[in-house]
Amino acid sequence: MDARKKRILVTGGAGFIGSHLCEQLLNDGHEVICLDNFFTGSKQKVVHLLDNPYFELVRHDIIMPYYIEVDEIYNLACPASPVHYQYNPIKTIKTSVMGSINMLGLAKRVKAKILQASTSEVYGDPELHPQPESYWGNVNPIGVRSCYDEGKRCAESLFVNYYSQNHVPIKIVRIFNTYGPKMEPDDGRVVSNFIVQALKNEDITIFGDGLQSRSFQYVDDLVEGFKRMMKTPDEFIGPVNIGNPNEFTMLELAQRIIELTGSRSKIVYLPLPEDDPIQRKPDISLAKEKLDGWEPKIQLEEGLTKTISYFDELLKIS
Repeated sequence: MDARKKRILVTGGAGFIGSHLCEQLLNDGHEVICLDNFFTGSKQKVVHLLDNPYFELVRHDIIMPYYIEVDEIYNLACPASPVHYQYNPIKTIKTSVMGSINMLGLAKRVKAKILQASTSEVYGDPELHPQPESYWGNVNPIGVRSCYDEGKRCAESLFVNYYSQNHVPIKIVRIFNTYGPKMEPDDGRVVSNFIVQALKNEDITIFGDGLQSRSFQYVDDLVEGFKRMMKTPDEFIGPVNIGNPNEFTMLELAQRIIELTGSRSKIVYLPLPEDDPIQRKPDISLAKEKLDGWEPKIQLEEGLTKTISYFDELLKIS
């Protein structure tokens, strides 16, 4: 095995983001072990990789220990959309907490570097805008979203304590809203919801007044941020925000998608869900400084066009 080829474990590797990461790591010449219990992931997302001799797919739940020799671990396993993580909240917490303990234990034993895919949800409904990594957040610890928010916050704590106590080389990234091909049409995320509704000429449902804002990042930009974070010196552990700082309201997003799809959809308004953040926007100055000048390359119109094309094909097949 040459010096740059690594054995890399990706937990949640058959999910939306994980499948893109597996593909990129293989393209970079690495050997990839994709671990997934298929709770929200799908074999379909990685089936095209199965013929690659350097790719291995393993059905496993990281709530249970897993033993393997690897150089690096990307810990992405966890339901990430409200529909999925609220479906089984105890399972969600277990994946974040027990799953992190198991993966950190593995990293400690085999001396692997491990990256935690954390989330902008650790900031809750932020009172500081945009959100820098130094902001501690405004989270409801007993709300409907707490299984995810607090699970991910606890995972970050576990990671930094394994680093300080056991010298495990860790990296923490906080992912902001990400979209792109391989999203599930029914995952409850706003981009996939709007695109599917628009392609079917159904009413586009906006929660609240539509003036709440988000920043939308195309998946390829996120994967590039992951890889750059993994290459940073061991003493830099993060957390680092990875997201697109361009901000759009839900209404602007819906109107943009209607235009790009040529849809006949009308916009309808529904009550805002509990604890839904009003604003979410990353401060990415730390990422630019530490990740070799990283910043998003694919802006909303280009990313939406690619994603709409994916869903258009998917809906034709189904």
